[in-house]
Amino acid sequence: MGMRKGLRIYGALICCCLLLTGCGRVGGREPANPENQSKASQGAGNQDAENQSKESQGEESWDAKNQSKESQGEENQDTEDRNAENPSHEPGGEETEISEFEFTICFAGDINLDESSATTLFMDSQENGIYDCISPELIAYMNDADIMCLNNEFTYSTGGAPLEGKKYTFRADPSRVEILKLLGVDAVTLANNHVYDYGKEALLDTFTALEEAEIPYFGAGRTLEDAMKPLYIEAGGRTVALVGASRAEKYKMTPQATETEPGILRCYDTELYKAAIAEAKENADFCVAFVHWGTEYSFDLEQVQLDTGKEYLDAGADAVIGAHSHCLQGLEYYKGKPICYSLGNYWFNKKTLDTMLVQLHFSGDDQGSSLWVEIIPAIQTGCRTVYAAEEEEQRRIFDFLEDISVNVEITDEGVVKEIP
Repeated sequence: MGMRKGLRIYGALICCCLLLTGCGRVGGREPANPENQSKASQGAGNQDAENQSKESQGEESWDAKNQSKESQGEENQDTEDRNAENPSHEPGGEETEISEFEFTICFAGDINLDESSATTLFMDSQENGIYDCISPELIAYMNDADIMCLNNEFTYSTGGAPLEGKKYTFRADPSRVEILKLLGVDAVTLANNHVYDYGKEALLDTFTALEEAEIPYFGAGRTLEDAMKPLYIEAGGRTVALVGASRAEKYKMTPQATETEPGILRCYDTELYKAAIAEAKENADFCVAFVHWGTEYSFDLEQVQLDTGKEYLDAGADAVIGAHSHCLQGLEYYKGKPICYSLGNYWFNKKTLDTMLVQLHFSGDDQGSSLWVEIIPAIQTGCRTVYAAEEEEQRRIFDFLEDISVNVEITDEGVVKEIP
């Protein structure tokens, strides 16, 4: 993880509403700049401190002038009056600090660096590699986010053998992990149906490649305990937990980890996943559940998505992000919390498909917090993923998302709003 974000990772979204200010996007609206926002907050904090200091000095002078009062009772009453007039002060004149925060988590869907896939072959033929495959506007969003996370739908290895009977298997050379760094990726989910395509050896190689590149992962591990373990990341002075699981295979060829064997965390039965979410929420300020589910190339939601997505929010998640369908699926709000059912392909094959980045914007202070969702529209086509810069094209994607969603509308700026 680079110094541009200043994130600290260790180990292993409460009140949600829509804020319609501060959103930005390249081409018609400016991308949000967390660094500038942080500086603005710091400046406001410094001014508050200066005003409070001056006020405190004034109070001390007032005390000195009134030391000649005839009774201690009068002095005590004066102190109580001053505290009532200045609620930011504790009894005794001590200031109460209010800690403010603001940060953005950006999510992308499926990415594929398999050596024989059309995307990788195309990238290798381009002068600027991945920079000729994904629009600079999109890469800027990815790098500017405080946390950037995507679905790593392949394995990093030169070993192993393709699983017998599996139609599509994906394997990338471990050196390809450096591409994630170019894209600003801070974390990946491995809870999917392709991370075990070349068996146990290649899965273990995948863990090693990501660990050596210092890119944290979640949703899979060397043991079940590891696979269930939330990934904790600090952003904006708050702790965010990411938890992943998968229920994407009819024949369940990707194994769930056990006490002694590596694998992923599955959520065909939701109990283990809900337990992991509850643990994450207990130990973090915000929790996002990233789940692999749904029917491939279908815009229709499975009933199990509609049902279990709400279970994950009830278990403690502040937002649910989905992948696997290889196409966009809709959004829904439940008890004020967002579910994005599928991000679709981000850069996965040469099909022409609508796609997007989803940004979760968190802000607040010790007394409360808020979350609003922003869509960055894009199109995957001909082994490239390009930002939808034209307003007409953006509106087309937003309208389509509204049509396949449950209870949302999307503004021209890409802000997702709940329909009551």
